[in-house]
Amino acid sequence: MPFIPHTPDDVAAMLATIGASSIEDLFDEIPPALKTGKLKDVPEGESEMAVARLMQERAAADGFWSNFIGAGVYEHHIPAAIWQITTRGEFYSAYTPYQAEASQGTLQLIYEYQTMMTRLTGLDASNASLYDGASALAEAVLMAVRAHKGKSRRVLMPKTVHPTYRRVVVTTVKNQGIELVELEYDPATGMTVLPADPGVFAGLVIPQPNFFGVLEDVHAMTDWTHTHGGMAIALVNPTTLAVLEAPGKWGQTGADIACGEGQPLGAPMASGGPYFGFMCCRQDFVRQMPGRIVGRTVDLDGKPGFALTLQAREQHIRRSKATSNICTNQGLVVTAATQYLSLLGPAGLAKVATASHANTQALADKLAAIPGVKRAFASPSFHEVVLQLDDKAADVLRALRAQGILGGYDLSGAYPELGNAILVCATETKTDADLDKYAQQLERILSKRREAPPCAYKG
Repeated sequence: MPFIPHTPDDVAAMLATIGASSIEDLFDEIPPALKTGKLKDVPEGESEMAVARLMQERAAADGFWSNFIGAGVYEHHIPAAIWQITTRGEFYSAYTPYQAEASQGTLQLIYEYQTMMTRLTGLDASNASLYDGASALAEAVLMAVRAHKGKSRRVLMPKTVHPTYRRVVVTTVKNQGIELVELEYDPATGMTVLPADPGVFAGLVIPQPNFFGVLEDVHAMTDWTHTHGGMAIALVNPTTLAVLEAPGKWGQTGADIACGEGQPLGAPMASGGPYFGFMCCRQDFVRQMPGRIVGRTVDLDGKPGFALTLQAREQHIRRSKATSNICTNQGLVVTAATQYLSLLGPAGLAKVATASHANTQALADKLAAIPGVKRAFASPSFHEVVLQLDDKAADVLRALRAQGILGGYDLSGAYPELGNAILVCATETKTDADLDKYAQQLERILSKRREAPPCAYKG
């Protein structure tokens, strides 16, 4: 985005107007002991050409990796138009739409985003997004407990939910008297096992697909939850909703809340962020949903317009009535997601989902045919699959990395009971040649490691 700095004369004129002799005078309230002074370790400035050369060299040092890691963050193709539009000044520099008369463009974009998310999830309302998928799940747990009106502060959390998400939820709710009951999974199928007598609980988190990539029996889980008086919290990958049943249609009456990570919708992996969390719910629970909701209305002249119709944050309403303080929407990334969904449309998103599924299954078939590699679970999967190796997962992944392949996510830390298991993923960005190269290198590495004496083979 272009930036035009003020000239020295401009600065002098502004300082004279406010009666200050220097810019430093604007910060005179800061105690001298707290000031760092000149940054001694920062080198002198370079020319534009020298800086560009330095950055190119550092970017090249990162190398190019054939990425087969998913585990909650996915390498999808992002059309060039997405961020070209998103970084226009109208979107890039906008803050938050408190003044509707000055923020119609931003409000309309959020309204369109909400509309698309409700259609993807099959639910009635969407907020304007949250920080990320993990905090969105934590907010959904809090929301379920509030909506349960004090009957129970227990929430059932399957072990098949992303380990990082589970840790974030624990951190968020542990001091609020909320009990998270961990549910085990079937070692043969990788699917969540529901308890015979769960007692009274506020909600059940239903991941679809779960962290292993396994497809859960969401219809049965949703009906089971409602039968026991709890709320069904769908934790979903938005890309998969282009081809899988929407949470609003799960079971007899549908899930109550849907949330997840929006990164697959046009946001680059970007070394871990920024991403955004999404949340949708049934109309019955809309006043328990954190954040903001943008609505469409008409003005006194009958012209359409957009406004913030529901704001459940403590800065807008009495603190005791607020649903959450952590509800700022990730507006810029949501802008990218809105452009992404608009440009791809339903058919395009479905192509992304089916191509990713096909590539993952093709890769799993190739790798499982290698001696010493097998599928961990005999269940339908989507987007990702767990493979068990007859060698130490960390060492094999290190050897693959030496060949320019990021071979998957090591599950031995979070799921030691699976042994030397890795979670692999192949999106629509992978070609047949990419899959073949991975399979050839993995077969070569496992073969050499079996032949080599312990600690001798380095990749």
